[in-house]
Amino acid sequence: MIYSENEILQYIDENDVKFVKLTFCDLQGRLKNISILSSELAVTFENGVRIAAKKISGFEAANGKDLFLFPDAKTMMVLPWRPQQGRVIRMFCYIRYKDGSPFEGDGRYFLKKAMKAAVSAGYCFRFGTSCEFTLFRNDENGIPTKIPHDNAGYCDIAPDDKGENIRRDVCLTLEQMGIHPVSSRHESGCGQHEIDFNASSALKAADTFLSFKSAVKSVAETHGVHASFMPKPLRSDCGNGMHISFNIFPDSDFMEDKSSSFGDELKNAAAGIMKHIREFTLFTNSTVNSYSRLGEFTAPRDILWASDEGSQLIRMDPDSNDAPVELRAADCVCNPYYVFGLMIYASLEGISEKSELPAEKESIGRLPSTLDEAISCTESSEFIKRYFPENILEAIISNSSREWKDFSTAYDREAFEDEKYFYSL
Repeated sequence: MIYSENEILQYIDENDVKFVKLTFCDLQGRLKNISILSSELAVTFENGVRIAAKKISGFEAANGKDLFLFPDAKTMMVLPWRPQQGRVIRMFCYIRYKDGSPFEGDGRYFLKKAMKAAVSAGYCFRFGTSCEFTLFRNDENGIPTKIPHDNAGYCDIAPDDKGENIRRDVCLTLEQMGIHPVSSRHESGCGQHEIDFNASSALKAADTFLSFKSAVKSVAETHGVHASFMPKPLRSDCGNGMHISFNIFPDSDFMEDKSSSFGDELKNAAAGIMKHIREFTLFTNSTVNSYSRLGEFTAPRDILWASDEGSQLIRMDPDSNDAPVELRAADCVCNPYYVFGLMIYASLEGISEKSELPAEKESIGRLPSTLDEAISCTESSEFIKRYFPENILEAIISNSSREWKDFSTAYDREAFEDEKYFYSL
């Protein structure tokens, strides 16, 4: 259900809501929040809440100016894992300067601009996600270990699949939040699981993805296990990825007649993404550890498309006007607002230029093999510079370059990755 600001204030009075979490992302897609007393929400809707920008990764791009969080009333949801007495609600926020103008590094603002560009061109995009994570045992002190929660495989059942009840509780928790997963299963890796979501608008899909990650972490903790979205937590096993499917519809009758989807335009869009994917791999695969997953098991490395199951970058059915395009390279530690936005922009350019797909399974290049190579591809990209303000792009490249340098100079690189990613991602 979508609430207005006044309806939320009424809901708070009638449902014993005591705290409001104001949630946002840093440039790398890490969730952050500030909690306020519910009695302060009316003022917050009007004036926002100030944050210390210099303490948040990438927000130094604001050049010392104050930044404020403004909650988006449409995203209000109750957090089911919090107490029922003295409830907690959460809203995603837009980030603005004191004068009310948008902060250029606000991912939700970036994505909304991309969505408006699509509508201006006559299109609506719908995105769905399939998201993987791995469960690990905790030691006797509650500290996460690198021992998987089970040794089951793809679609195995209990008792081999020890995460069945956890997945069930995640799905039920999401339902309580107004989010409806399509399916869930044990994936191929030890302790690895996947939950899939139906297509929705780009902004809703990004918000849903972040809500899903938060729910997985919280539910896993109540079960005494550690959930990790680290792209490659185990060197000898499958990594955690995110498959992103999308389809395009004409804006005018988008919801009335889905049979009017654009077959040729969808192929052009896929070709546009293939053309620019190296330039925005820094966004789909944003950590050093991300590149340990690519090219192993069925994670893609070559830039090619195919209609059957495999390790291709893009999976699509070129003979269907309704089947979505699936991008298979991303992982679950990306900033979804940036990734979906860049996918829209690359698709629109592909459509505008009438870009043609190469032959099926014909490689037109390879994804970057390291974070350093991905940084270089982004730095030299005119495509990226068209859509990112200079100060934001500089902050993203600077933070990624620092991460690569820290990794490159680490005495024990595997220990560096575990310390930086395993416990927090």
